Amino acid sequence: MIDATTRVRIARPSRDLAAAERFYVGGLGLDVIWRTTERVSGEHDLLMVGPPGGAWHFELTHDPEHPLEPTPTVDDLFVVYLGAPVDDALVARLAAAGGTRVKANNPYWDEHGVTIADPDGYRLVLCSRTWGV
Repeated sequence: MIDATTRVRIARPSRDLAAAERFYVGGLGLDVIWRTTERVSGEHDLLMVGPPGGAWHFELTHDPEHPLEPTPTVDDLFVVYLGAPVDDALVARLAAAGGTRVKANNPYWDEHGVTIADPDGYRLVLCSRTWGV
């Protein structure tokens, strides 16, 4: 049964796992949960990032033998509900880690936060609101 404790993994391709790690770990502050440490022919290189002990994580993949080009759209969003105003230092850290601040496609996100494109072009939204279902 799926409930609030169900573990979730979101997987997507990346052009450059080192750049993704700089952004999500060095910039956003997530932890490396796991990564491949050696190249194995026929297998993807992996980087898993997330909050320690969290019920979710990102799996970023790269296959050097058959690379996939990431194809993000303006509505492929990873939204983090901060429940507080977005800290300018966090936005600066994400930009220094390879992110680019962008205007949101949906004006709701600009009204309630900041949108930053990661090195692969996927969008992270830092939302000042709380999670209210």
